[in-house]
Amino acid sequence: MPRTFRLPFGMLRLLTSLLAGLASFLSCETTLAAEPAAANRTRILLIGQGPDGHPVSTHEYRAGTTLLAKLLSRHPQIQTIVVSADGEWADGPTLLENADAAVLFVSEGAKWIQARPERLAAFQALAKRKGGLVCLHWGMGAKDAENIPRFVELFGGCHGGPDRRYKVISLKPELDNTTHPILRGVTPVEVHEEFYFKLKLPASLDKHVPLVKVNIDGESYPVAWAWERPDGGRSFGFSGFHFHDNWKHESYRRLATQAVLWSCNRDIPAAGADVSVTDADFGLPAKPPGE
Repeated sequence: MPRTFRLPFGMLRLLTSLLAGLASFLSCETTLAAEPAAANRTRILLIGQGPDGHPVSTHEYRAGTTLLAKLLSRHPQIQTIVVSADGEWADGPTLLENADAAVLFVSEGAKWIQARPERLAAFQALAKRKGGLVCLHWGMGAKDAENIPRFVELFGGCHGGPDRRYKVISLKPELDNTTHPILRGVTPVEVHEEFYFKLKLPASLDKHVPLVKVNIDGESYPVAWAWERPDGGRSFGFSGFHFHDNWKHESYRRLATQAVLWSCNRDIPAAGADVSVTDADFGLPAKPPGE
């Protein structure tokens, strides 16, 4: 007959206690291993928009933010959230509160962020906690000059006011301050583009670095910048991306991708980020009913 072994009651209690302690230790190790990953995750809010009245294949905010999100999501510990600026954007302040950086690719962005006091306050709070701020093309714009100062304080540049200048031109932009991390792997390329120039910049250009310049009517103008803000955060702006087809230029995609990474204090590969895409990635989204 099988024999049954019985442990003394005291030893049984000791063994149970040891097993419980081991389980607790392993659970603690799992939690501690997971916490750094969560803590290091960078949440990037990409704010796009529907058509703003420009011809198809220009000012394609939705398609641009979707493509940029795909390029950014390849990087470890990056979470991208693509949202639309259309409508009341009632949940916008909460989205910004939970973000580490924001990319603004919308119509009249300088006006849009100030359309509601709570929206402007949310952007200001993001800057105060050293969040990254990036604006592309009309996302840095405003027709009324009153929208310029507060936007410049946050993003470092604005295409605003009745004296704003722009030009559609074919040229090869010039890179400036080429040792800057944002320009790793970026090379000059011939483009057909609408550039905003004679931009409104901060009164003090300390740590405000021009990265891309264009020659218009015999004069050189900065159209992209990187700015280490006085509050300790980072901002970037680029007045290109009027034409959606310019996302097909590898250097354009790399410039935008690395600008966002830099604004978040993320490492940028020495040879430049991987920005490979397929033809399908350039597709334009279907218009919602009524647009």
